[in-house]
Amino acid sequence: MDEKKLLGAQFEANRAHLRAVAYRMLGSRAEAEDAVQEAWLRLSRSDAAAVENLSGWLTTVVARVCLDMLRARKARREDPAQDDVVETAASDHDLEREALLADSIGMALLIVLKQLAPAERVAFVLHDMFDLPFEEIAPIVGRSPVATRQLASRARRRVQGAPHSPDDDLARQRHVAKAFLVASRDGNFDALLAVLDPEVVFQADRTAVQMGGPATIRGAAAVAQTFKGRARAARVAVVDGAAGLAVVLQGRLRILLALTIADGRIVAIDAIADPEHIQRLDVVIPTD
Repeated sequence: MDEKKLLGAQFEANRAHLRAVAYRMLGSRAEAEDAVQEAWLRLSRSDAAAVENLSGWLTTVVARVCLDMLRARKARREDPAQDDVVETAASDHDLEREALLADSIGMALLIVLKQLAPAERVAFVLHDMFDLPFEEIAPIVGRSPVATRQLASRARRRVQGAPHSPDDDLARQRHVAKAFLVASRDGNFDALLAVLDPEVVFQADRTAVQMGGPATIRGAAAVAQTFKGRARAARVAVVDGAAGLAVVLQGRLRILLALTIADGRIVAIDAIADPEHIQRLDVVIPTD
């Protein structure tokens, strides 16, 4: 195996962990995928032979990339003339599905972590969820270890007051997904609002955007307006163990809508259209 292939194999061995780190920081599957891809690009341009701990090095790189993305996202939100462009991606590994989807505590955190400042979010995720010491996190967020500890502590107090409770019952999830689908097909704006959290966020990956869809939509009214009278080709599906919608055209799975559901309402919708990402997902489309 030549050096490039060996490096690629080592990176692939870390991919699930890196995507899990990035997803928890960003709350977006596609942005997480982008962060992981950026880490690969930086690794391929670096002197990898000089890296003693590849996993630690990659985790640090992904964390820095995520921090930059979070700060850019925050800056865009502060500018009313610009949209907050966020994307989605897929998860493909049993371990990763467990880390991202089956862990109800992690799902709850994803719902509330968006309320944290970027540095708080990075410090909390790296320390509380991935056990990195504050001495290693401090250079990433540009603070002293003591200040980094305070960031994580402040984030922890805010997260503990999280109002949302993720619904891990697949039957209830599918009930909400079906209600959303029926309301969308019927063009029933009020029914759509009833199943959407007021702060719901729709996020689309690059492929979906290239197909003519929006990149990001925030708020129940805007999301309901977007889906009103649409989704006619969609069907309720199970995406990595959670309820979602699958758009099948001419016998081919074209788009997946991965739904995050809490307290009986949809709090996030991830549109996934990249064929490679879809291939890595565990998708079940019932025939009934």
